[in-house]
Amino acid sequence: MEYIVNSREMKLYDNNTTEHFGIPSIVLMERAAVAFVEELKRRREDCSRVLVVCGTGNNGGDGLAIARMLALSDSQVDVVLLGDKKRVTEQNKVQQKIVSSYGHEILSEIPKGIHYTLVIDAIFGVGLSRNVEGNYADIIRMMNELEGKKVAVDIASGISADDGRVLGVAFRADYTVTFAYAKVGMLLWPGNEYSGVVVVKDIGINEKSWLERKPAVAAFREEDMNLLPKRKKHSNKATYGKLLVIAGSVNMAGAAYLSAKAAYAAGCGVVRIMTPEENRQIIQASLPEAILTTYSAKKTDIHVVIEALNWADVVVCGPGLGTSEAAEMLIQCVLKNVSVPVLFDADALNIIAKDTGILLRPHTELVLTPHLGEMSRLTGDSIGYIQSKLIEAAEEFARQYNIICVLKDEHTIVSVPYGQTYLNLSGNSGMATAGSGDVLSGIIGSLMAQGLEASVAAPLGVYLHGRAGDIMIAETGKRGLFASDLVEGLRRYLAFYEAANMN
Repeated sequence: MEYIVNSREMKLYDNNTTEHFGIPSIVLMERAAVAFVEELKRRREDCSRVLVVCGTGNNGGDGLAIARMLALSDSQVDVVLLGDKKRVTEQNKVQQKIVSSYGHEILSEIPKGIHYTLVIDAIFGVGLSRNVEGNYADIIRMMNELEGKKVAVDIASGISADDGRVLGVAFRADYTVTFAYAKVGMLLWPGNEYSGVVVVKDIGINEKSWLERKPAVAAFREEDMNLLPKRKKHSNKATYGKLLVIAGSVNMAGAAYLSAKAAYAAGCGVVRIMTPEENRQIIQASLPEAILTTYSAKKTDIHVVIEALNWADVVVCGPGLGTSEAAEMLIQCVLKNVSVPVLFDADALNIIAKDTGILLRPHTELVLTPHLGEMSRLTGDSIGYIQSKLIEAAEEFARQYNIICVLKDEHTIVSVPYGQTYLNLSGNSGMATAGSGDVLSGIIGSLMAQGLEASVAAPLGVYLHGRAGDIMIAETGKRGLFASDLVEGLRRYLAFYEAANMN
């Protein structure tokens, strides 16, 4: 598991390391500078002519130490210090004194007409919360226009560490060398576009620095694949769960097919599809492994629905379902009668949005997987507002209705009410294609049917979904990726994992 921090958490862990464990702040600063310079060397950057622009805070102190180390390594370095000299931190003062003692001039503005091979931003740190204006804004724009590789120290100046907002104007880095932990804002849009590639370096702040307050946000990694349900030598199809997929409407059979096939690919034992009679032939031909139960698209037979609900271990409801009167009756019936975990997606969410109070009825686990438009309909907030408060929006909705919220975006957020929040880092833009969400629903439903708690199945399913896309773009490219390719990518990834972990 990789933990990701906001500005308040990073400040707390920094202070804990200094005050509780006694490591002086200036030592942490020196470690950060060494780690940064080592990364430049690892990447074999051209450091022949370097510009380092520093602020008066501790981020600027990091920059001053970096400038000094580069200069001592025979780089020609121009170091610029911006800001109110009366508001300089003590560590920054120390670094200024050291730089000056080595005979290096500290400038107050960027020299003109110089071709820099490397431009380093150390103006603002993770604590920035106000808009960047005036001379600061002008300098950052100037830095963005300079030639040479651009690298940010800890975070790109002008990016909110908490939510990724651009605070007026921001430095555009080719990559960011950050310390201890990645910051939430450098991974969320639009902050990730300004941060470039994020490199996390250890400087001695670790989980011991939490002092029982662990970060609120985490990301699944390869090592977390050990959470996958185990396959038993002595087993049968019932061992791996019975999943009911209520999906598809007339002319929308593909949603049911994709969700059910993904569920099988993720390891589910038995998948039953409930769909309108019109979809029978195409689904039987395309996915003969699925059990099929059909109903009239004009009128829902409640008794058939209840029988199917009683059969299932888990239910996925909504992909391609439509918002007809029959579909509304289906959703009402599920919420009233279900006693097993349910995942609601797509049109089910649009129906629920008419009266979100119905989410408070069930006495079972609910997982909702809205994209931004569906979340807007569920909450009444604008898409723009939700986008700017992605984590907060998911967490508030999860707590309000005591459900697990999978808020889908470039980096999907999974919020467990009063529990861990997950930010997914797998996947790519090729997955922004019709049917991709149907595949995700099938994967999460499958993991739950195999026995995983919804709080684990949801973030693990999102991670697997992204890894499937990452595998397949090597073959299809981002433009040519189909949702059905994700099912094949999932099979390949799980096969690779199993082969690598055979006893």
